[in-house]
Amino acid sequence: MTARIPIGIVMNGVTGRMGYRQHLVRSLLAIREQGGVPLRGGGRLWPELVLVGRNEAKLRDVADRHGLTDWTTDLAAALARPDTAIYFDAQVTSEREKAIGLAIEAGKHIYTEKPLATTLHGAVELARAADAAGVRHGVVQDKLFLPGLRKLDRLVRGGFFGRILSVRGEFGYWVFEGDWQAAQRPSWNYRAADGGGIVVDMFPHWHYVLEQVFGPVRAVTAHVTTHIPRRWDEDGEPYDATADDAAYAIFELDGGIVAQINSSWAVRVNRDELVEFQVDGTEGSAVAGLRRCRVQHRASTPKPVWNPDLPSTDDFRSQWQEVPDNEVYDNGFKTQWEMFLRHVAEDAPYSWDLWSGARGVQLAELGLLSAREGRRVEIPELAA
Repeated sequence: MTARIPIGIVMNGVTGRMGYRQHLVRSLLAIREQGGVPLRGGGRLWPELVLVGRNEAKLRDVADRHGLTDWTTDLAAALARPDTAIYFDAQVTSEREKAIGLAIEAGKHIYTEKPLATTLHGAVELARAADAAGVRHGVVQDKLFLPGLRKLDRLVRGGFFGRILSVRGEFGYWVFEGDWQAAQRPSWNYRAADGGGIVVDMFPHWHYVLEQVFGPVRAVTAHVTTHIPRRWDEDGEPYDATADDAAYAIFELDGGIVAQINSSWAVRVNRDELVEFQVDGTEGSAVAGLRRCRVQHRASTPKPVWNPDLPSTDDFRSQWQEVPDNEVYDNGFKTQWEMFLRHVAEDAPYSWDLWSGARGVQLAELGLLSAREGRRVEIPELAA
């Protein structure tokens, strides 16, 4: 029988949507259901979970639902335990920086949702503290593991595009205001004081997608707005939406690549998936979403003629070719969890650290600066 090697994980924020659904249920509980994470030297790494939260009733409900008995509302006590090695944070953004700091002081390895902190200064201080403490650290960068983005990355690495010219991204959907239909996102997302806002939420995503797939981001020009200024919270009470709910940005990348990405929680979807990226290059183009990726090579590109006086007879969507899966894609959150656990247990390669998370916070901060001042902002290198 394969040896089971326990590794204690303090999970803070499992009563929230992402912490519960993606990290607890679809990642760590799924890893336990498959018998743990196989290690190179033999044995299987087995997550032993300590659930932490501020609401005792909600925490007990989550634990009971999945037969888990180790939970507490006392974060300090959980961090003081010698049988916990990793601290994971999926709390609201405004609570994250302090908790991660305490976990670093306790000598725990750090794995966290993004954004890493509410300010660049805070994010850099956490990264420096983690390095100084000698703990391993990582930030969730789930979109890199989506089937559509992995296919797109495969095309880039295979040289399909030739010289890449541009990236155009569309993300978003209509988040109901909460008065006559319940909102799909928590109300704190729309309050600046609680760390809400689509720039703080999504620009860190766009940073790691652009950086990892296409190249470093060197400048940003952004327009940010709050389209829906009044919303209703989980108790049906009206509140002022003080955080931005839409951002329209141009990112300049190495190699002259221009990326334009629209992010909005006030847009109705007329595309195949909730996020799509079109990449155009000298040799070919691709459109990638969460799962699908379609391509059009230079040799098979049609030659449309502009004539507004006649209806178009071209079925443009049918002129693209589907990129095959070529492999089985597991849940992206689970895949990254397995990589981080191997990184902690056996020093397996892992590049998505707190510095990567800090660069995402930096892009969000400078994007907001660009919007406030109405200008292009260059992005300096972060010094460790």
